[in-house]
Amino acid sequence: MFRSSARLGVAALLGAAVLTSLTACGAAPDDSADGKGKVQPGAATSAADLGGLDALVKAAQKEGTLNVIGLPADWANYGEVIKAFEAKYKVKVKSENPDASSADEIAAVKSRKGQKRAPDVLDLGIAFARSGAAEGLFAPYEVAAWNKIPAGQKDTARRWYNDYGGYVSIGCDAKRIKTCPTTFADLLKPEYKGKVALNGNPTKSGSAFGGVYAAALANKGSFDDIQPGIDFFAKLKKSGNFIPVESTPATVEKGETPISIDWDYLNAGYADQFKDKGVDWKVAVPTDGVYAQFYSQAINKEAPNPAAARLWMEFLYSAEGQNLWLKGYARPVLLPVMTQDKTADQGFVAKLPQVAGTPSFPASAQLDNAKAALAQKWDKALS
Repeated sequence: MFRSSARLGVAALLGAAVLTSLTACGAAPDDSADGKGKVQPGAATSAADLGGLDALVKAAQKEGTLNVIGLPADWANYGEVIKAFEAKYKVKVKSENPDASSADEIAAVKSRKGQKRAPDVLDLGIAFARSGAAEGLFAPYEVAAWNKIPAGQKDTARRWYNDYGGYVSIGCDAKRIKTCPTTFADLLKPEYKGKVALNGNPTKSGSAFGGVYAAALANKGSFDDIQPGIDFFAKLKKSGNFIPVESTPATVEKGETPISIDWDYLNAGYADQFKDKGVDWKVAVPTDGVYAQFYSQAINKEAPNPAAARLWMEFLYSAEGQNLWLKGYARPVLLPVMTQDKTADQGFVAKLPQVAGTPSFPASAQLDNAKAALAQKWDKALS
């Protein structure tokens, strides 16, 4: 399933209230240094601090476990990513609440502080990565590929860095919809009454957040002004076209959300996933609202398995990890470099949804302002 309103994408709120009710299963270890002054995994800011990658692998294997949260198997190929990591390093990945939202992930870090069941690593929408870093929740760590990550896609303090991303797109079941929409303007047509959905609530879900931002750009808004996007969805709801059902793989397969505004890699994945189940899923990146964004990776500052957490990061930013994102139709952050050094799988590159032009991204302050505007105005506008 995907992280709709929850995960940064799908599922919904079983976050804070559920997570805070869980009992402690033991305290996380003190990872600053041993009695001899040797750097411990929890204090390592690079693999070199531990003696190199081989030493990091041994430390992670000694821990034996990596705790992850909010990673659906069918989200950007996470299922294969996890299996590849386990096979390569013999570290067991414990995946909890795959439908958790970014907000739920942050809540888990806070409510499970000091517990062995706390998440070691986080996959977050950029706005949530920034807010979590500001709250001091993440450990600074520099992966080996750090210098290859574009400057605009990483935190200078190394608390988070973008990993994979895509464009907001419109997915459509061509067997249920006579003429599939290709723009935000199309979505207002009467023929789409009761058929348009978002992948979550934009105050909690990165994918839905992106959908509103894209709608703003399609309606004379800007990175500084997301209000036109809020107004667009209020109008779409008033017309009866927008439905309160959060789109998921299950709702797509069942025809409950025949038109879904979501990341292009998820919509493209549905086209493959449900082809043999009678769903003719078409994908279009709306030309009137082109918006691209990446998801960010971060390490819990008090990760119970700090070496495994750091090894996970090294794997995700290796050529192997980045090509696994490509296989899931996501655009890895290292793709420009990998294209130059010919380590990108060109077969996967060729299958990416086509988009014209070079993407631009909102600045940190613009993201913060947009997030604040949605938190204040979304529920009222859509009530």
